[in-house]
Amino acid sequence: MTKTINLDLSVIGEGGLQEKVDKELAKVFDNILDPNTDVKTARKVVITLTMKPDEARQTVNTVMDVKSTLAPQTGVATTVLVGEKAGTIHANELKSAMPGQTFFDEEAVLRTDIGQPIDDLEKGVNEDVIDFNKKKVGN
Repeated sequence: MTKTINLDLSVIGEGGLQEKVDKELAKVFDNILDPNTDVKTARKVVITLTMKPDEARQTVNTVMDVKSTLAPQTGVATTVLVGEKAGTIHANELKSAMPGQTFFDEEAVLRTDIGQPIDDLEKGVNEDVIDFNKKKVGN
């Protein structure tokens, strides 16, 4: 008895399987090109054909599933400064290398450790800064 299987996976289900494969491959290649994923992590595309024959074993109901396994996004780390003042909690991202240290940004603007421009502080934008030059003697 000669066995002949005439199922072309690119056209089976009126091309539905190929369409599903193409969609999952696009996800995989998009994930590979994403710089926020680990380049060394393997990606997978799995095709599952689930076949259930009828009682006479003459027709087979076939369900085609295609799934991909992608590399997860890599984590992003930062340091957050936290504190409490007058019952209010404050949290800001640390922009400089250490708390209290100023830094120059990419546009050469001098900034506080949380990224506020020093010029704004000196102009009195920050209400916590006291300008002793403007404060009257005797008050």
